[in-house]
Amino acid sequence: MQLNPHLAFNGQCEAAFMFYEKCLGGKITFRMTYGDSPVAEQTPPEQRTKILHATLTLGDHRLTGADVPPESYQKPQGFSVLLHVSDAPEADRIFETLAEKGAVQMPVQETFWAVRFGMLVDQFGTPWIINCGKPA
Repeated sequence: MQLNPHLAFNGQCEAAFMFYEKCLGGKITFRMTYGDSPVAEQTPPEQRTKILHATLTLGDHRLTGADVPPESYQKPQGFSVLLHVSDAPEADRIFETLAEKGAVQMPVQETFWAVRFGMLVDQFGTPWIINCGKPA
């Protein structure tokens, strides 16, 4: 069994996943628009260029996402995507990159449990926590 986050977007899935690929160093391994899918004919023309499903692979982990129909979109709340990073400079780089055009909720800093820890909401509305733990 694997547990993977799936993110819902309001028309920005393609831009978000391209940004995440660049920022996180993963690889987009699957991307399908509504127009390229079996449901193309049932999809309103303005939604056909939007992403029905995307997968970003990071090692053995996957982040998936899609553009939901505008009338079904809900702003993300009640969760964050947590990234455990083993290198403090890399944690800082990822945090700063994800924070571009976003909103920092807690600047990346040392805490009693981590060398680096920070919280933000990126420009696409996705909440992130970056954690670089202290050695045991």
